[in-house]
Amino acid sequence: MEILDNIWDGFCNVMGYLWTNADLVAFVVLAAIAVAAALYVVCAKEVVHSAFYLALVFVCVAVTYFFLEAEFIGVIQMLVYVGAITILFAFSIMLTRRYIMRKEGDSNE
Repeated sequence: MEILDNIWDGFCNVMGYLWTNADLVAFVVLAAIAVAAALYVVCAKEVVHSAFYLALVFVCVAVTYFFLEAEFIGVIQMLVYVGAITILFAFSIMLTRRYIMRKEGDSNE
């Protein structure tokens, strides 16, 4: 019975620590998402998927700026990188892929 009490006390201590440091837990979860998305940017087989994983990395960076109480930089990050650069990447990838696929599949040449 003493072992169960020790396990319960340890669990309560860990949960109390996590409750008082919720911002640390949120940052660690956000960092894990950002690292996983960055790995998917490199390892994804579809180029369009890589562009959208890059957008997820940019969103994670913007939220990190909000954690640092730099709201203006976070908003600019969202507008410029997530909004403009990622859409530019996606459109350019889609336009070039269509041209490449048409050239390869064209049977008249």
